[in-house]
Amino acid sequence: MREDDDRITLPVHVAGSGTLDRLVDTARDYAKASTAENTNKAYAADWKHFARWCRLKGAEPLPPSSEMIGLYLADLAAPTNGSPTLSVSTIERRLSGLAWNYAQRGFTLDRKNRHIASVLAGIKRKHARPPVQKEAIQAEDILAMVATLSYDLRGLRDRAILLLGYTGGLRRSEIVSLDVHKDDTADSGGWIEIMEKGALLTLNAKTGWREVEIGRGSKDQTCPVHALEHWLHFAKIDFGPVFVGTSRDGKRALDTRLNDKHVARLIKRTVLDAGIRSELPEKERLALFSGHSLRAGLASSAEVDERYVQKQLGHASAEMTRRYQRRRDRFRVNLTKAAGL
Repeated sequence: MREDDDRITLPVHVAGSGTLDRLVDTARDYAKASTAENTNKAYAADWKHFARWCRLKGAEPLPPSSEMIGLYLADLAAPTNGSPTLSVSTIERRLSGLAWNYAQRGFTLDRKNRHIASVLAGIKRKHARPPVQKEAIQAEDILAMVATLSYDLRGLRDRAILLLGYTGGLRRSEIVSLDVHKDDTADSGGWIEIMEKGALLTLNAKTGWREVEIGRGSKDQTCPVHALEHWLHFAKIDFGPVFVGTSRDGKRALDTRLNDKHVARLIKRTVLDAGIRSELPEKERLALFSGHSLRAGLASSAEVDERYVQKQLGHASAEMTRRYQRRRDRFRVNLTKAAGL
């Protein structure tokens, strides 16, 4: 599959020039940035899989055929070749990928067409399961996790990551995309400002630009701002990415920005080291926790008005925030008694 930004060209009736050619290159860059890199990779893989499936069935992927796509969805839900059955959410993501790929080629995929909509509805009815939510990390958990870290440079960095991610309700991608200043790097996802009362993070998130306030804690050992200041000071970072790799001995900061997978690995490792949910087998414990556990932990632990949690997490709706709050609000309002029973 050719990349979607390769499809941006000059109209055939317009003569090329240096200026216009440069604008084409600029437009391609913007088109590539219209969706996240991981999304672009997933959509490319979706199209490759569908095109191969069509060829094996003696069909062509272009132009779009609602009947063939309906059959494709059915094969994803109940494979005939021994492949693993995909979840409903993955099938829906595949369909979104196809719709996006068709749009790049000038076609419109009608997802409401009965050949697609009815098959998808049947798949949901027969195979859908309740959403699997990651375990929320509670305040006592994050303290135990932080306590497992050393005080070398790597430990200072990871302590700042955990505390900042938890108190900010940050996605793991938001944590590692932070720069020290605005416009320090081309791949920046935001920057930090350290003030007397705390730190202000300006993030370019999924829902657009937003500011996240991180207040100072009651003591230095658990204060996310103090941890961030310590990391920046001892790592001698005053420009570029906030969170970078370290040398093997953990004594020197490197120039390379951390990958967001580091945050997920860090959470899982410290969960094990801290003995959280130790009554479960290790495999189950690892499956329970991920980067989203930090966001869910803040939403579940912060005993403040819901709208403040919603703002911190950058949610467009209160309903989305409630999904993150796990058990916090269960049975707080007893409608059985309120109904007089």
